[in-house]
Amino acid sequence: MSEIQNKKGGISVESQHIFPIIKKWLYSEKDIFLREIVSNATDAITKLKRLQSLGQISSFENDFKITVSLDKEAKTLSVSDNGIGMTEDELQRYICQIALSGALEFIEKYEDESTSAQNGIIGHFGLGFYSSFMVSDTVELITKSYTDAPAVRWVCNGDGEYEIFPAERDEKGTTVIMHISESETEYLDSNKIRSMLDKYCAFMPVQIYFDDSEQSEDKENKPINDVEPLWLKNPSDCKPEEYNEFYKKVFGDFRDPLFYVHINADYPLNFKGILFFPKLNNEFESVEGQIKLYYNQVFVADNIKEIIPEYLLMLKGVLDCPELPLNVSRSYLQNNTYTAKVAAHIVKKVADKLAGLCINEREEYEKVWNDIRTFVEYACMRDKKFYDRVSSSLLLHLTDGSYVTRDAYLESAKEVHENTVYYATDADLQARYISLFESQGIKVALFEKLIDTQFISMLESYEPNVKFVRVDADVAGVLKGDGKIESNEKIVELFKKVSGKDELEVVFESLKDENVPAIMNVSEQSRRMEEMMKLYSMSSGGNAPSFPLEMKMIINTSSALIDHLSSVCETDIDKAEKIAKQIFYLSLMSQRNLTAEEMKNFLDDSYGILKNY
Repeated sequence: MSEIQNKKGGISVESQHIFPIIKKWLYSEKDIFLREIVSNATDAITKLKRLQSLGQISSFENDFKITVSLDKEAKTLSVSDNGIGMTEDELQRYICQIALSGALEFIEKYEDESTSAQNGIIGHFGLGFYSSFMVSDTVELITKSYTDAPAVRWVCNGDGEYEIFPAERDEKGTTVIMHISESETEYLDSNKIRSMLDKYCAFMPVQIYFDDSEQSEDKENKPINDVEPLWLKNPSDCKPEEYNEFYKKVFGDFRDPLFYVHINADYPLNFKGILFFPKLNNEFESVEGQIKLYYNQVFVADNIKEIIPEYLLMLKGVLDCPELPLNVSRSYLQNNTYTAKVAAHIVKKVADKLAGLCINEREEYEKVWNDIRTFVEYACMRDKKFYDRVSSSLLLHLTDGSYVTRDAYLESAKEVHENTVYYATDADLQARYISLFESQGIKVALFEKLIDTQFISMLESYEPNVKFVRVDADVAGVLKGDGKIESNEKIVELFKKVSGKDELEVVFESLKDENVPAIMNVSEQSRRMEEMMKLYSMSSGGNAPSFPLEMKMIINTSSALIDHLSSVCETDIDKAEKIAKQIFYLSLMSQRNLTAEEMKNFLDDSYGILKNY
């Protein structure tokens, strides 16, 4: 039996085996190759700037740029920079060895990890350059080092076989020439390249120019990117029109956002961004937001839901997070503590913005409240901490068109209906009830959206001493008069008969408004249960289970019409039934829409009464 000796070694990977994998699987989206090559060019310029700032270079230059060139005839796409460049030795070290990142070595030599993100070094893994082979049969690289070492040319085919030659290049920097393969000719379309640059490179920190060889001579050659995006600026230096213009440009929305939150987080999170509340045409419009994630101004991904709380997903915005890796994955975001801290900070900033608007820009805040109200209510329902932060900024929209905070409403009502908020869900349908309250100086809030029933139930759970009561749910004490209350069994039986409902509850009250003969009330509890069932059926796609409403007919003993009805009951029962039927339908119409059969009967009876008038 032979003895086995301890040995050490390194895993060897042959290029002909790894290159097919790179070409097919390096990135899930093939378009990203252009981002990677342009990012490398940005890094080359950033490194040279850093050496200048450290005094490592005697001459000083600031005319830095990247040029992306498309040559359809030659079937090439090139990216050229005037950055740090490479010597032959560096070319051998950084290009000929897969996954040896020059950025990491540069950071170790001239930076530390805490400052590298601030100075904008993008590449960390050394694989980005090889993404060029995802679309190319052959890749050329021509480079000249800032040290004035001889220029060198590197040529590599799709099998990983390369050659190195002397090159002619006067300017320091690097040019990557990608010979587009026959199967990837879409990358020879100038519109395709422009859209890729606009998506991935629109805010890179070095000016980028695109030459598609079809530009006319009189066309002004402008950079395709904004090297100083709005999120990098101090919020105090930005104007509202700049935010609106930025929003429209980035998200393609012709409408101005309702408002924005500019985030400039420093230690310990270190991220920047701008979040926008979009304007919706109606509450049923899609509320799908869009968060674009950047890394040192380099686009990483959009529709990132893991970095923002689910209940704020209606927001649109950009976040620049240099502490996240450029090749970030959703699984990484879901399990990353930094992501959780960013999300928590965003919640705080949004809440603080709402509070600030309510206090300092109340008039503008009231203008947008109905548009953002659903968002805010939903967020409050999902996160008690968010509610605690914005509770003083929640407005009640009153039936007279004014707005008031809940605390202010309760304070003004302390002497009349302490700790009770009266509300309506349909100002037209419930107009009679609203007038009863307003005639007594009681303000009525409007809760007209589907989410409102759930929201007020949540508010009552958060604040148990405060109750919300719909105007048609009960006869408030302040509406009651001091008239005599006498029950009349004949009247009770009469209304049960004309309604066709033996279970109808009929009670007698003296109301201050003598012009109202009767009102129909539905208990707050049963109505909320019915609305909850409707919401459940809408979310589940099924039919709402039936739930009996606890309806109660209030007969106003102060009404002259009720006195007249009592007298008619004694002499002409047919006439009494016609009067009672009209009173019943009129009271019912203030509670809900009449059915087709009810409306027909009501109209027929009304026409009959008019004939005999």
